[in-house]
Amino acid sequence: MVLAAMAAMVAALALVGCSSGNSASSSSATAGSDAASTGSASAESATVELITPGTLTILTSPDYPPFESLDGDEYVGLDIEIAKAVAEKLGYTPEFKTLQFDGIIPAVAAGGQGDIGISGFTVDPDRAKEIDFTATYYIDDQAVAVMNDSEITEANADEMLNAEGTIIAVQSGTTGEAYVQENFPNATVQPYGNSTDAFAAMQSGQANAVCTNLAVVESMIQTAYQDAHIVKTVATGEEYAIVVNQDNPALTEAINKALAELQADGTIERLVQQYMSQSAE
Repeated sequence: MVLAAMAAMVAALALVGCSSGNSASSSSATAGSDAASTGSASAESATVELITPGTLTILTSPDYPPFESLDGDEYVGLDIEIAKAVAEKLGYTPEFKTLQFDGIIPAVAAGGQGDIGISGFTVDPDRAKEIDFTATYYIDDQAVAVMNDSEITEANADEMLNAEGTIIAVQSGTTGEAYVQENFPNATVQPYGNSTDAFAAMQSGQANAVCTNLAVVESMIQTAYQDAHIVKTVATGEEYAIVVNQDNPALTEAINKALAELQADGTIERLVQQYMSQSAE
């Protein structure tokens, strides 16, 4: 899946900002390049608006391994490392702030709390009404997990997951929630604030299954829920991107340039292989 994801990302990064409703001027791109080469954000100060000058304030929900989680007080994961690399390219100091997943896009859209959001956000036209998406950096699918002693199996998953009385735990505001609502209308959708709580609910018997992105399911099973397994995967081809306020197109343009450079120099591929191989072990 990693090789397919990387091939798709090369094409996506070639279409920089294709999912964004706004585009920045060429002068903004030049400013971003200057800032990256000098290690200073001063060249972008006239075009890029930041909450704190010289600091890229990043909103994330650190409960979605292998993309973002907490190791003690330290933010870790694929998204975290990509955000750090982008900030370094632009000459900014990265500062991460925790916010529940379904509150990040409204916060970025409103302004004042964070300059960008990165938390496994799938490019989506409804979300794009509120914020701008950068170029994509990863492609993921959906998966459904159950406990090892569940009556739901790979053979009967489609029928059992759509049965009345089946409770499927999801993370609120995610594409996993939308997928369950659309494809298993007879089941009860039980939203939680984060994926850890969704898995804990399944393990304790409060839910029959969990639906979320494949990489997250694999990571959860590998690191904490070895008594669960995957019964269904769906090739949804969801493109992950960073979210930016629509009134800050110069920042979107600068991030797109940084992502393209990180793709070209192999940084993104290296990080994807590092974090995805950990979750699949």
